[in-house]
Amino acid sequence: MANRKVSQTKRKTLSLRLTPQTYEGVAKWAADDLRSINAQIEMLLREKLKEAGRLPSGKDSADSTRVA
Repeated sequence: MANRKVSQTKRKTLSLRLTPQTYEGVAKWAADDLRSINAQIEMLLREKLKEAGRLPSGKDSADSTRVA
């Protein structure tokens, strides 16, 4: 079986189904924070992974979704 290691430089594509209410909530929150919806979802997931101690070790990719 091949060893599949996630590259730090490549991003994965994911199809995500949300209820209209969830989508609207995330969209408004993202707009308030001057982020894209994708960046907002990624930031929220990263925060929860960190809280749960499940964020893989290495460089945190938080810089990739921050707005200057």
